[in-house]
Amino acid sequence: MTRTEPLISVIVPVHNGQDYLENCIKSIEEQTYPRLEIIIVNDGSTDRTGSICDKLQKKHDNVRVLTMPDEGVSEARNRGLDEAAGELITFVDADDRLCPETLQILYTCMERTGSDVAGCSFFCWSSEAQWQQAMADRAQEDGAKGQQEADQAEVYTADRYLREAVLCGNSRCWSKLYRRQIAAQARFLKGLSIGEDILFLVRMLPFTDRIVETKYQGYGYFQNPSGAMKRQFTPSYMDQVTCWQLVRQEIRRSGPDLDAQVTALYIMGIMLTAGKIAMLGSTDRRKNRQYVKECHDRLQEALQVPGAYERLTTGYRIKARVFRAWPVLYLFLYHLQKSMGSGRQ
Repeated sequence: MTRTEPLISVIVPVHNGQDYLENCIKSIEEQTYPRLEIIIVNDGSTDRTGSICDKLQKKHDNVRVLTMPDEGVSEARNRGLDEAAGELITFVDADDRLCPETLQILYTCMERTGSDVAGCSFFCWSSEAQWQQAMADRAQEDGAKGQQEADQAEVYTADRYLREAVLCGNSRCWSKLYRRQIAAQARFLKGLSIGEDILFLVRMLPFTDRIVETKYQGYGYFQNPSGAMKRQFTPSYMDQVTCWQLVRQEIRRSGPDLDAQVTALYIMGIMLTAGKIAMLGSTDRRKNRQYVKECHDRLQEALQVPGAYERLTTGYRIKARVFRAWPVLYLFLYHLQKSMGSGRQ
């Protein structure tokens, strides 16, 4: 390259990540991109994460550790944004890992296309053996496949990215590289821990002119059995519904023609949350009846939006109709069906 590459700040929020953090940081340190700072934000961990952070900071000159009370992943990422020195920003969750060429490929795509954001694809892994196999496969490719996929990257306008990527499943904030001023203007909404990614992206798009996406699978997403989406229902799970409601409000201002599509996704989020409540025992379901009512009330309102119901799949149409008419019966039947299904496995 003819000029010095810009510094990339890698923000790693962590809460009780003692079993994962070291390998996550190792994968970042092994990046082929030469100029990195790694900001670990220890968000109120109560296990050995704090001592691991201290060890990593002493071992690596480019690692900084920020410690804060338990304020959630959104505020942890914001704290990292506040402290980042890099011209470019990326987010990596503490239980995930990067393939060695990921940041170099994202930076190359960004520079070649003049984009504000560059994203790549991801793959899932759930054991160390799976991760090692993925790395072995990439070593055999000798970087040629990754470079080919980078060369074939697709460039989007902000509006097209919203319609063809964000609202079609690419709603993750990780596996992307951002120009710092773009991420800093969007920020994450404090207090949200589920669904915060899509709200961040929707709030970011008005500040962007061009986004590039490559099919290169450079981000290793760990299927954590104790991750937020796998845990038993708690009130924080209502964040998923809240985020979709806020996304609807944001999009209505700039793309009112998308209201039916976004509302259908909102309905799906409501039903997924109701399904989480349904998996509680009968006593706990009764204790959480206020959230059942909230889901029911929001569903009633969402179903009034013209065209939203028609955009649902047949399965979601049935679920929405039953839950709307008989919410308590729906939770009971859902619980019974899932319990019988798991019992047969």
